[in-house]
Amino acid sequence: MDVIKVTDVTKSFKVFKERSSTLKDRIIFRRKNKYEAFLALDNVSLTIKKGETVGLIGRNGSGKSTLLKLLTGILYPDNGSINMTGKVSSLLELGAGFHPDFTGRENIFMNAAILGLSKKQIKSKLNEIITFSELQEYIENPVRSYSSGMYMRLAFSVAIMVEPDILLIDEVLAVGDAAFQQKCMEQLMKLKSKGTTIVFVSHDLGAMEKLCDRVVWINKSKIVDEGKPRRMIDKYLTYLGEEENKRLIREDEDISNNLEELKVDEIKEIELTQDITNETTSLTEHETVDRWGNRNIEIIEVMFTDENNNKKIGFMSGDFMRIVIRYKVNHSVNSPVFGLGIHTIDHINCYGTNTYIDQYPIGNLNANDNGEISFTITSLDLVANTYLVTAAVHDINGNQYDYHDKRFSFKVSSTVSDVGIAKLNHHWINENSREES
Repeated sequence: MDVIKVTDVTKSFKVFKERSSTLKDRIIFRRKNKYEAFLALDNVSLTIKKGETVGLIGRNGSGKSTLLKLLTGILYPDNGSINMTGKVSSLLELGAGFHPDFTGRENIFMNAAILGLSKKQIKSKLNEIITFSELQEYIENPVRSYSSGMYMRLAFSVAIMVEPDILLIDEVLAVGDAAFQQKCMEQLMKLKSKGTTIVFVSHDLGAMEKLCDRVVWINKSKIVDEGKPRRMIDKYLTYLGEEENKRLIREDEDISNNLEELKVDEIKEIELTQDITNETTSLTEHETVDRWGNRNIEIIEVMFTDENNNKKIGFMSGDFMRIVIRYKVNHSVNSPVFGLGIHTIDHINCYGTNTYIDQYPIGNLNANDNGEISFTITSLDLVANTYLVTAAVHDINGNQYDYHDKRFSFKVSSTVSDVGIAKLNHHWINENSREES
């Protein structure tokens, strides 16, 4: 039986560029109140069966909370229809009905009444609510004296005891400390076992996988996909990794453009203040704390790509990754050695190697040559983190031509929550034998 049916629902909001501050201004300058229409939901359809627990995932601003508010009746759709069967309770804004000067006990009565309980029902559940909130010592104090965590505990305890047919939750599972969060999750599991239909929005993907029967992914006002929690969470995290990579590339390009502008300005300043000789010195030849060497060979770019040579900075754990070092030769050298090192953001050395260690000889390089050398990682088995990369080229004795110390970085995301640095290829085996009696 379908207890929630959303059919072709569209909802938009007016975002005013300028708002009139007074009624007079609104009447006189009503034609000048310019606004843009923001489409929060675009032709969304969804059905949820009785007793089903459905999670809504998506980035901020994708339309998840708007959909919940439409289900509660706080908002109404511009187009389409919503049909709900049964008693509905929502936890959209915890403590929305609390009065700061009332005691915790008084607020329980007031808030529970707002959520639909009679006075008799509230009295029967009062001790249960207080015990669940763990605020027995403070229940007679005005809630303005509560900490934010205590305030949220009381509000959640009231809302969770209504025991509705349909429960709508928006980002309220991260309440209190870890022990209280676990208790909240257990209470939701109890409601689920009793046949309560639950729809909730959360960025806690672990809770989403544990609690949900189905996950719906909303992106840019539309439902992108829906299905089993693990599959949808993996797809969503992969999408976030791709979006993060695009953002990092844009930031990297902006930084590069700003540096180029700075270099042009510096060169202009040097030309104005110094006599420029025929043999000019490049600004990059000055030694810095993170770069040194005689520049017989100069590393001009280090780039990260995927298997199709598309530039990337954000990767998923286990992805293919190629590190490309582009260089130019200023003076002829014999058998140079190229090397790479990977470090965590807090400078722990993860891995390092070079062409000499790997017995990959580089022949003689002549002055004015340009080239590139690539380092391929077929499976980037690192846990989620930001990593720093050192790139260097030197002679066989270790004399540096060009050493870039942790000057480059990439980011790794993961669909699992393992810890450490490296992801070890592993599996579990349970061998449980029993002796015959």
